[in-house]
Amino acid sequence: MPAVPTPLAMIAELTHRCPLHCVYCSNPLEMTRRETELSTAAWTAVLRQAGELGVLQVDFTGGEPLARRDLPELVRVARGAGLYASLITSGLPLDEERLEELVRAGLDHLQLSFQDAHEESANEFAGAQAHAQKLRVAEWVKRHRIALTLNFVIHRRNLDQLEEMLALTQQISPARVEFAHVQYYGWAFANRDLLLPTRQQLDRSLEILKQAEETLRGRIRVEYVVPDYYAKYPKACMGGWGRKVLLITPTGEVLPCHAAKIIPGLNFENVQSQPLRKIWEESDAFQKFRGEGWMPEPCRSCDRRAQDFGGCRCQALLLTGNAAATDPVCTLSPERNVVDAILTEANRTTAAASPTKPEWLYRINP
Repeated sequence: MPAVPTPLAMIAELTHRCPLHCVYCSNPLEMTRRETELSTAAWTAVLRQAGELGVLQVDFTGGEPLARRDLPELVRVARGAGLYASLITSGLPLDEERLEELVRAGLDHLQLSFQDAHEESANEFAGAQAHAQKLRVAEWVKRHRIALTLNFVIHRRNLDQLEEMLALTQQISPARVEFAHVQYYGWAFANRDLLLPTRQQLDRSLEILKQAEETLRGRIRVEYVVPDYYAKYPKACMGGWGRKVLLITPTGEVLPCHAAKIIPGLNFENVQSQPLRKIWEESDAFQKFRGEGWMPEPCRSCDRRAQDFGGCRCQALLLTGNAAATDPVCTLSPERNVVDAILTEANRTTAAASPTKPEWLYRINP
């Protein structure tokens, strides 16, 4: 049996509580309630085990991780365990004093999410009055010696404002900016018809971002995540199942990716009853799609199988009903016609012709 790789990063979902109600939220439809979240002591043990396992970075996320009052203590523990500490946040519960506390605790990096460049539409997509506070947070972070990344979640409804988002990025001047297309899980899957961009939008955005990458080279690193449905081949989801990343839910379950719990028949071990190393190396859930033994054709004999690892298991399940199928976004998949039909429908009308006030399905806080 091949050696089990060492995970490079751990996603610590501290809570599912969040002041936003984003229309593309990737948190599960059934979310964890506050009273069942791991305690400070339990998270401390997990972070130390992660360091011993060889994890290099921890991403504190949620929900909104700032909903946890013990976040500075957890950052301090992470740094003590030798982990690079990154905070992924909406910025809403943050003030200058609390930011200073996090910096003193050893925070290395903050990723701040934006929904648009314009306040009205940004607040619409977030389901909350959030945009003005995000701008304040960006200015506060720049006063400290920590890295700042901006993350714009892009989709059919805001992609035509990409140039305005780039202008805002230059105004804030972070070290890095990521323009990430919505991935269709959770509420994004429910709202897919309103979020999936047209081919025309996508092609124009690629031109704009290629030019921005050249213009900002050496000042701001520009990264772009293309929508899966338009790809020729699938991405290596999370770097491959059980290869690079592990995720801890607010209750302590250990998952290979954010959406893995939608796959029926998998039992996810909990850090409150099993050591993290044992779960990573030996649990049935992590071994289920690790490596190549599970792969069907055409993946099994494909030259790309060690690059994309068959694509995303959760996406395969959502689109075909079978988590072990070749990811249907792949043009070699026997079920690629499912994705082609979705794209045909998405391109029947332009984004401008879609409703100005769509009826979103919003996630509800736990």
